[in-house]
Amino acid sequence: MKDLKQQTLMHSLIRRGKHCAFAIALPLFVIAVSGALSVQQDEKYSKIVKTLARELPREHLSRHNLDDNTSRQTLDNYLSAMDSERIYFLAEDIEAFSRKETLLDDELRAGNSDFAFEVYEVFKQRVENRTAYVKELLERGFDLSLDEDYRWKRKDAPWCSNRQEWDDLWRKRIKNEYLRRVIADALAETNTSVASIEAPAPGRDSTNVTTTVGATTPTQLEPKALEDATTLTPQEAPPTPEAAILDRFEQFQTTLQDSDSEWVMQKYLSAFARAYDPHCDYMSPTTAEDFDIEMKLSLFGIGALLSPEDGTAKIVRLIPGGPAARDESKNKLLPGDKIIAVAQDHEKSVSILHWPLYKAVRLIRGEKGTRVVLTVIPTTDPTGTITKQVILIRDEVKLEDRAAKSNIKTVTDINGKNVKLGVIELPAFYADLKGKRTNPDYKSSSRDVGRILREMREEDVSGIVLDLRNNGGGALLEAVLMTGLFIKTGPTVQVRERHTISILPDNDPSIVYSGPLIVLVNRLSASASEILAAALQDYGRAVIVGDSKTHGKGSVQTILGLNRSQSMGAIKVTNALFYRISGGSTQLRGVTPDIILPSAFEYMEFGEDFLDNPMEWSTVRPTIYSLFNDLSGEIKILSAQSLTRRQNNERFQAYRALLDRIKVLNTREALSLNMDKRKAQATEEKELLDIQNALMEQGEDEDEDEAKNEDVVKEEALRILVDMIHYNAKREASIAGINAR
Repeated sequence: MKDLKQQTLMHSLIRRGKHCAFAIALPLFVIAVSGALSVQQDEKYSKIVKTLARELPREHLSRHNLDDNTSRQTLDNYLSAMDSERIYFLAEDIEAFSRKETLLDDELRAGNSDFAFEVYEVFKQRVENRTAYVKELLERGFDLSLDEDYRWKRKDAPWCSNRQEWDDLWRKRIKNEYLRRVIADALAETNTSVASIEAPAPGRDSTNVTTTVGATTPTQLEPKALEDATTLTPQEAPPTPEAAILDRFEQFQTTLQDSDSEWVMQKYLSAFARAYDPHCDYMSPTTAEDFDIEMKLSLFGIGALLSPEDGTAKIVRLIPGGPAARDESKNKLLPGDKIIAVAQDHEKSVSILHWPLYKAVRLIRGEKGTRVVLTVIPTTDPTGTITKQVILIRDEVKLEDRAAKSNIKTVTDINGKNVKLGVIELPAFYADLKGKRTNPDYKSSSRDVGRILREMREEDVSGIVLDLRNNGGGALLEAVLMTGLFIKTGPTVQVRERHTISILPDNDPSIVYSGPLIVLVNRLSASASEILAAALQDYGRAVIVGDSKTHGKGSVQTILGLNRSQSMGAIKVTNALFYRISGGSTQLRGVTPDIILPSAFEYMEFGEDFLDNPMEWSTVRPTIYSLFNDLSGEIKILSAQSLTRRQNNERFQAYRALLDRIKVLNTREALSLNMDKRKAQATEEKELLDIQNALMEQGEDEDEDEAKNEDVVKEEALRILVDMIHYNAKREASIAGINAR
């Protein structure tokens, strides 16, 4: 990096005279030539760009040509990657950049990536300017008695058109962060779960390749080791709010100055790839190397799938068998939480804001048995008013740790009769493909669920809940085989590739379980989970219960190296779509449950519909299949009974109130910059987090071990299952009575 900093070659603005318009468009200050990032391997990057521009349109399912529309989307994606909240660039910058909106496709074909570095240089200068202004604001101080607001959601806001507007936006932004820190410090004095705030500044890492880091849980340790692992030792006095804020922006500025060519190219070429759809990506050689490590499932870390968002490492989902998934502490990780700092054991936390994702992941990973402390913005508070600390012990995540789990519940019905019910939790659709060749007892989710169903049948359960919540998918064949456990024979899913539509059938005429079945889903149920839920719904084989829709990921991606050695990196490209046997795609719309029991994720930005530029929903011709049962009339009755029960259940009403408050927080457009009002808001948000933890940790009867740790949605799903059993019994009795006449 020192060599790069010492070079004075301006990669874009002075090397090619035709691009000098960008320098003219920056009247607030003059772009310096010294310190500019240069490309040391022009020939290498030119070859990468040419290859990607040729292969991506050819390999993508849409076969969409690289044209002016692609160019415009690439521009939008790249500017959003650099400045997602629209606070650094000015309107005049955007106007200058937009002169290239229909030219980037031509430059990509020619192997020209100059534009990426032109934008990057302007961005660095804007960050330098704003960092100096932040220092000035902090020295000047703030009047916290003023009754004014800060509109914190700026993803679609207009770019600032002049210096006065720019400065006022930043004054409110920094005042907002100052308030957050002051209030967080005050709350921390009375509650150790609230840490000082490290809210993210815009300028996120744009790489959309999600990254997995593995681990195990503190509860696996011996009691003394567990105590040592989960008890924080006193650390040095925290910095003042002013010092912490300035340090964060100076760190961001240093991160940009130290970024290399691969970092810029990763952002730019990923922006180009995502012009086709949000699941496409360019993977630099470093990113591709990390991806290979993840696929081997030899991971040491926290056990979570991460993706970059607004400068943080966002939890996409928890990996079954990892510490985050097994952790039962109060401050456990949840999907949607954002990691902003990492500490090794008892050492000082290191902020990871605006780090490239692969660097953040390498800090989170570590040796087996070591402790990592994460500072996290909870998903319930997108404003970042409070944070929590999560403590985990690293270990290896293995395939067997992801296995399906089951238990048998006894629920008392309205007549006072005990009903035995089975619950199967399926965290992923897994299969040991290598072991399948040599080991007759190889691990497989469909084999495991089949075994559990047979055991439950022997236990004479009256009904089963199959819990697919938070299940992000996995092996497609496992979804097909698992569908076959509940039906005789028939199609399970349709797969449309470039030239063909394939129908994947269940050819096994045996049914492992034919009784009442509830499938529980939420907005994190994706891909193979949606295939299974959709097939069981289309056949009338199960009642689907959960959020208003599942995730909506109906696309399939493959990884293609740009050359054999992968020294040029790789592309992740969409090459197929899933369709239900009834003809509709699971893409974008997902699966709509028969009975809506919303989770907190219902009011957060989870799902395909919240991604930029998603592929559209579409249909193909329905397949021929025979209904297992017509559940339409039954579902109406079950839904009405569930609604009445929830309205009369105090615990569910408390849960409903919690969801309403979460909805308000996530839709709030403006934050008060008045100290008294913000204190009241922060207290409310802290209470909200405590209520959520309580509802997720207690059952209806705290004195019954069986009721403990049962979440309210699963509780109601079990009640619906009891109603379903009663409905079926009445129907069978009615049919028997008619036949007896």
